[in-house]
Amino acid sequence: MDSLLPASYLLAVLIALPTLALFLSIAKRRVSRKSSPHGTPPGQFGWPILGETLEWVRAGREGRPGSFLDKRVDKHGPCVFTTSLFGEPTAVFCGTAGNKFLFGNENRKVAVAWPSSAVKLLGSCIITLAGEEAKVMRRMLTSVFDQEALGRFTMIMDEVTCNHIKANWEGKEEVLVYPTIKHYIFELTCQLFLSIHDPQDIADLARPFAAFLEGVISIPVDLPGTRYHGAKRAARSIRKMLRGIIKERRAAMEKKGAASPTQDLLSYLMVTADENGRFLTETEIINNLLLLLVASHDTTSCTVTMVIKFLGELPHVYEKVLAEQREIAMQKKSAGEGLTREDVQKMRDTWSVVLEIMRLVPPVAGGFRVALEDFTFCGFTIPKGWKLMWSPLTTNNDPAVFSSPKLFDMSRFARSASPAPCAFVPFGGGPRMCLGKDYAQLQILVFLHHLVNNFKWTNAIPKEKHDRSSETFIQDRINKYNTPVFKISLLGERMVFLCGPTGYRFLFSNEGKKVALWWLSLVRKLTGSCLVSKASHEARLDKKMLMSFFNLEALMRSVGVIDEVTMGHLRTH
Repeated sequence: MDSLLPASYLLAVLIALPTLALFLSIAKRRVSRKSSPHGTPPGQFGWPILGETLEWVRAGREGRPGSFLDKRVDKHGPCVFTTSLFGEPTAVFCGTAGNKFLFGNENRKVAVAWPSSAVKLLGSCIITLAGEEAKVMRRMLTSVFDQEALGRFTMIMDEVTCNHIKANWEGKEEVLVYPTIKHYIFELTCQLFLSIHDPQDIADLARPFAAFLEGVISIPVDLPGTRYHGAKRAARSIRKMLRGIIKERRAAMEKKGAASPTQDLLSYLMVTADENGRFLTETEIINNLLLLLVASHDTTSCTVTMVIKFLGELPHVYEKVLAEQREIAMQKKSAGEGLTREDVQKMRDTWSVVLEIMRLVPPVAGGFRVALEDFTFCGFTIPKGWKLMWSPLTTNNDPAVFSSPKLFDMSRFARSASPAPCAFVPFGGGPRMCLGKDYAQLQILVFLHHLVNNFKWTNAIPKEKHDRSSETFIQDRINKYNTPVFKISLLGERMVFLCGPTGYRFLFSNEGKKVALWWLSLVRKLTGSCLVSKASHEARLDKKMLMSFFNLEALMRSVGVIDEVTMGHLRTH
């Protein structure tokens, strides 16, 4: 059980909060008046420590990540601007020229960099290494996703996808797509990377993994209640599980035939030496496994979800994808014959659709580099040590790069009309391009093949916009505690959340018995004695009296007044 914070600590925090709030208010005013240092790109650093991180994260969670960039590009120009993200001064490079500069100067003027939260949580792995050490590690890991490995992956993906669709899609009138796809991708990854097949073992790993994902890119403040603190605890739990799996695998590999060196990613990392003959340590194996679990999860889940959304909105695009997938299915000698790597390579129209959707809704908002030396770009000085950011959003929505960028047009990615270099970078570019690009493509296309060949669907909420701000708060805790009921403290009051139909049924059917209507103390103090602040018999009397005001006769009288007021409003406004 988690221990409670000492009373003296809470008292100290309560005393410090007003002082901190005053300091931040003053500092915010000072920083907001001040641009970046002389000669550096225009922009603002925002709040001390926090910078403009909260605005950046909020825009992403509300499903409009481009708004943060668009606002600053409109103000400071389309080349480069200054901000502060995750506690570090950052220059955001925009457009094709910015992408080309960063990708073309890897290991010369710039090097790959991640927010310090990711570096601390992931430890020594391919994304935190630099120079020759990183190149050696990358060459070793690249062979994990070579053509031979992808051929083996295809058979497993095909089987797992068929089973998933039978269990989670067939016979359902409605499917909540995003959480279903996240579960599918994680299940598939556990089987391919770790040979974990038991649903309970997958669920045990999924709970801390969800918490880790929420805090891996965050402000690295290690205090109870912060995302970073939660991710740090989750990382310890995941590493403990992975150490146990490695121990079991070593024992199995010592027994002839019990485990194969090529059966999954874990075995490969355990038995493969790099070009210098060095084997990875257990810590390095765990760190790279954790990284690849993260990299293969959220981006693919988001992309598949958006493809399903667009195919539900665009029937003519769905029919084009279906025609291609039906043709591939009909070429099979028997109904049960699985997909091969060669089949997936024929899915050109489907992949063009996926690429166009990734252009409209990028699965990642960008990546980071660090300046290795002082240099100039677009006439501005970029100081050594500054973080540098690129984003596909700065080219995807640029009419100079893509004509009518708000419109869906899969022909942009036909072989004869591919985008210019560095114009479309969903997987990054240069020496640090995503090494799992082909693996992600395989995951997406295998799933879509089985989905469109089995179902046609409409979206339950047409033109749905995905705002995760409130959903994430609740869903994160359901995932963390693995239960639809959890406790929390909000606005100084202890609360219990009851979620889902069972929770609603319990609350609504036990009114006046086990539960009563309740409002926050602030609301009760402001409204005084009224219907919402009374309980039991007294409240029922007030409600009966007020309900008569809204009976059918009263409503009929109101129609004339509403009609008159409405017509007057329309004439005036």
